[in-house]
Amino acid sequence: MTGDLTLRQALGYACRGWPVFPCLPGEKVPATRHGFRDSTTDPDQITDWFTRHPERNLAIVTGAPGPDILDVDRHCPAGNGYTALVRIRRAGLLDGASAYVRTPSGGLHAYFTGTAQRNGHLPAHHLDFLSAGGYVLAPPSQVGGHRYQLVKTTGRDGRLDWAAVTRLLQPERSHRRPEARPAPGRGLSHLARWVAAQRQGNRNAGLYWAANRALESDPAADLSPLAAAARQAGLPDAEITRTLDSARRTGPARPEPPDHQAEAVT
Repeated sequence: MTGDLTLRQALGYACRGWPVFPCLPGEKVPATRHGFRDSTTDPDQITDWFTRHPERNLAIVTGAPGPDILDVDRHCPAGNGYTALVRIRRAGLLDGASAYVRTPSGGLHAYFTGTAQRNGHLPAHHLDFLSAGGYVLAPPSQVGGHRYQLVKTTGRDGRLDWAAVTRLLQPERSHRRPEARPAPGRGLSHLARWVAAQRQGNRNAGLYWAANRALESDPAADLSPLAAAARQAGLPDAEITRTLDSARRTGPARPEPPDHQAEAVT
């Protein structure tokens, strides 16, 4: 029955023009050879995927023609993004959300009309923004035995201005002193040495930036050297895992350089 539901949901998303693809059962890892690049709205391909492997999770590619997603994380006991969400709502920036989905960890995905905006990461506020080049698991996918669940739909069809969200939550970003970054095209070992040298206040954002650079060269890159470097710089394991997971979810997007990002308090 779950497999039938997943297929129906996948076909429903595709009918809206949202490209979809399968992920491994209970995981966020793509089950196709080229990951989200194999996504499609073709009903025959989708039916074949989820008929042969009904246990697989279902992912939607974000950014037009798919939706943009505001990902509100819940990291107990490190904190959650609900305080920031209240501020965003009071500022009127959530008015265009079309749907809200509860995630297995107790977080929230807010769905908006897709755009070509950059993906974003505000670790101090436990928020991610997924647009062009990202993807999210969608109902009825599950992780750790807990499902993604639709909370409500609103009937709206608006956009989220991520730049406005960033200005609201981190107005000081444009005033931060730039940090030197490694030259483009340098290898993973060079990125790791750079991450290890980051100071508090730039460690999380630096790790996220370096992971994206590594994944641009190889989407299946082993990021463990970056994890080890971040640990050497003093970043906690839980934050390292969350940051690397976020980089893999957002795919080959180009986040703003780490000299313009802030780090969660550790």
